[in-house]
Amino acid sequence: MKPEQDLLRLSTGVTFIVAAIGIIFGLLSGSYAVIFDGMYALTDAIMTMVALVVTRLIAASTASGAGDSKLVKHFTMGFWHLEPMVLGLNGILLTGAAVYAFVNAIGSIIDGGRELAFGPAIVYAVITLLITTSMAAFEHRRNRTIQSDFVALDVRSWVMSSALTAALLVAFSIGFLFQGTSMEWLTPYVDPAVLALACLAIIPAPAGTIRQAFSEILLVTPTDLKQHVDTVAETIVRRHNFVSWRSYVARVGRGRQIELYFIVPADDPPRMLREWDRIRDEVGAMIGDDTPDRWLTIAFTTDPEWAD
Repeated sequence: MKPEQDLLRLSTGVTFIVAAIGIIFGLLSGSYAVIFDGMYALTDAIMTMVALVVTRLIAASTASGAGDSKLVKHFTMGFWHLEPMVLGLNGILLTGAAVYAFVNAIGSIIDGGRELAFGPAIVYAVITLLITTSMAAFEHRRNRTIQSDFVALDVRSWVMSSALTAALLVAFSIGFLFQGTSMEWLTPYVDPAVLALACLAIIPAPAGTIRQAFSEILLVTPTDLKQHVDTVAETIVRRHNFVSWRSYVARVGRGRQIELYFIVPADDPPRMLREWDRIRDEVGAMIGDDTPDRWLTIAFTTDPEWAD
């Protein structure tokens, strides 16, 4: 968990710097596109801070000896459910900000555009592009080993910021070259036009994250995990001459919740508790990925109603 938290902490600090640069240069240049870029980064920084808090809570609840802490006693089911909530909220906020900016950009175009100081805007775009591309590449490389959904979302945010900033740089450069030419009448439209185009590119980007987050919040059964658990259960049923099984699985953030009920014949000879525990160990080993993020419950019963 520590590498993930370190990356998110670094990303938060850098994002606040980018947001401050965007807002300051946006005010100096009179560019709403630059101001939006800064506010977009500020929103992302705040949500990254929330994600960092959630990762700390998950780490604290799954750490060795965490069961004695007051926090875990109040949240005995863990904090995995917070992860998709934060991811979904992050995606919705970023999409909402882009929709609002798009409407404003269209309104500005209808009103005749706005004058823009291209010099400060170009300087901002160059500085920000260097920062955002560097962060995207650095986090993507580190996340190859960490495999964190939070970091993956943060990488996508840096990539989107890089794309937006690159579009701003191209547009501002073109507008700067138009000055003093017969195309100068187009320069007031450069800022709102590039803002509208950038928003159109940003709006659908978080859709996949939002969809995945809501599927986890609603506990939609992941097909791949269900098939794997059913295959294991079927093998156990045949091996130990059980009647059948029932499986219930969900993926909530990084957590995997698995409940398995084995229907045992009513005339099955009695077994000692340690024998049932050996079967549980066998099932757990076959399911695999025995980490603190796996919540596995295995029960045995002769009455199917207890399993349904």
